[in-house]
Amino acid sequence: MKVVVIGGGASGIVASIFAKKSNNEVIVLEKNSKCLKKLLITGNGKCNYFNDDFSIEHYYSKSIDFLSNIVNEDNKNMVLDFMSNIGVVPRIKNGYYYPYSNQAYTVFNALLKEASLRGVDIRNNVNVLNIVRNDAGFIVYTDNGNYSCDKVIISTGGKSYPKTGSEGDGYIFGERLGHSIVFIRPSLVGLVSNSKFLKDLSGVRCDATVSIYIDNVLCKSQVGEVQFTDYGLSGICIFNLSNVINKIDSNIYVSVNFLDGVVSDFSSFVNLFDKRNNSIKGRTIVELLEGYLNYKIVNVILKFCGISYDALWNSIDDLSRRKLYEALVSFRFLIVDTKGYDMAQVCAGGISLNDIDLSFESKIIPGLYFTGEVMDVSGDCGGYNLGFAFLSGIIAGKSIGDICD
Repeated sequence: MKVVVIGGGASGIVASIFAKKSNNEVIVLEKNSKCLKKLLITGNGKCNYFNDDFSIEHYYSKSIDFLSNIVNEDNKNMVLDFMSNIGVVPRIKNGYYYPYSNQAYTVFNALLKEASLRGVDIRNNVNVLNIVRNDAGFIVYTDNGNYSCDKVIISTGGKSYPKTGSEGDGYIFGERLGHSIVFIRPSLVGLVSNSKFLKDLSGVRCDATVSIYIDNVLCKSQVGEVQFTDYGLSGICIFNLSNVINKIDSNIYVSVNFLDGVVSDFSSFVNLFDKRNNSIKGRTIVELLEGYLNYKIVNVILKFCGISYDALWNSIDDLSRRKLYEALVSFRFLIVDTKGYDMAQVCAGGISLNDIDLSFESKIIPGLYFTGEVMDVSGDCGGYNLGFAFLSGIIAGKSIGDICD
């Protein structure tokens, strides 16, 4: 058999490794001058490639029931065994898997070395233009000649980080061949807000609980470090919230709880500051709050509540205290956009999993496979997306390789 893999990213290279069995020929067509460009910038160059908490709760798809058949303990072990077998030694920190060297180049070199040893033919600087199914198999049209083959694996990635070559080609190829596309949007990305308070908060980082509401329905909550910017909100916890946004055409807002774990309700809030006021004499409400929060956050909260910066705790009436409490535990930022594909770590949406079987072969076009980000699968930060890229590559490639055997 002759197999053409379109895209030399993580899932494509892994798929090529497992597809290369017996006397079959496997060719990877990569539009860039080298493969695995996106992998090299993963985790700020440290390459967080997997997570010990490999569970369906960290993934998003319109076909989540289908995906739950893929994300399981056996497949987790299959990925980890593969990484170990190609020489990657893990450094595990809070469940996050990194190469022990803390260098993405370790994973980069291990994958390409294994592909080379298996006899995979990698051809760089080849831009695929179209894929056509015929009676004999497939013809892959490129700007550097055409390729006839028996099997095709589309591993083109999504549209995130287009500077790495991900420009959405796989969506076009899949749609031309009759596959449904789940609405595509940037994910794991900063959220843009029109809040008038962002100018005062820009540059501030703080630990908080953040929750995203769409049409006043709570969709997801996260605990972590929030970064306030001139455009809106950023940080890993915010990136994870972005996974649940389908379209910016709803009433979407992020609620920030600055005192989660400090107070549980209004009564505990009043009791806490009654005690602080009695034990720390002569302090304004600003000075009492600064024991917990960055002074810029305190100033914004008081401005929002209409409370004087010079006010003392005992001078604030019950209504103002309640407004202060509500602002501290649920300060809202209306979300009007995301930062877009240039700043997104991954794409949500893509080729519908309804059109794909458990080997990642198309139900519509036999012999056509999909791997990685081109499909309607996105995960949280923490190695989930790269982990799925590896897993889908293994499953698709192994399915073809086993046929060849």
